[in-house]
Amino acid sequence: MSDRLLTARPLTAESFAPFGTVIDTKTVSPRPMNAGKARRFHDLAEILVSGEEARAVVGLVEAEPYPVPLVFSLVERHPFGSQAFIPMSAAPFLVITCLDGGGRPGRPQAFLTAPWQGVCYAPNTWHGVLTPFGEAQNFVVVDRAGGGVNLEEFTFDEPWTVSLPA
Repeated sequence: MSDRLLTARPLTAESFAPFGTVIDTKTVSPRPMNAGKARRFHDLAEILVSGEEARAVVGLVEAEPYPVPLVFSLVERHPFGSQAFIPMSAAPFLVITCLDGGGRPGRPQAFLTAPWQGVCYAPNTWHGVLTPFGEAQNFVVVDRAGGGVNLEEFTFDEPWTVSLPA
């Protein structure tokens, strides 16, 4: 069972690059706007969509917390579009990803977000479900809408367990 135990590591732009983009205001310099009363952090992630009648959409998700250590078997991917999750609080959440191995997910990797970090999964990237822990959390979601089947799910034969770093 120990070979199926993952310890979440800090989410960084470099470690997450194979899976997409970390959404973090620390990655860009803000631009003043509204007569200097606001700061805009522009171009934090690119939303890619393809397929029939594809368009980018914005939604809101109210997510219930998961117990930690997290035991999971399900991952998913979206072949026709990016999917961004932006937390509406500073609470951290878990991010599970897998490199593709011939159309199937490879060994999962686990990341722990820093306060206010979000993620934008690249199209066709295997990832776990939205996983807050400790308390319920709300997220802005930027996603693809349109024709075609844009969801593939995969269930591992044996579950994986993710723990938080010590």
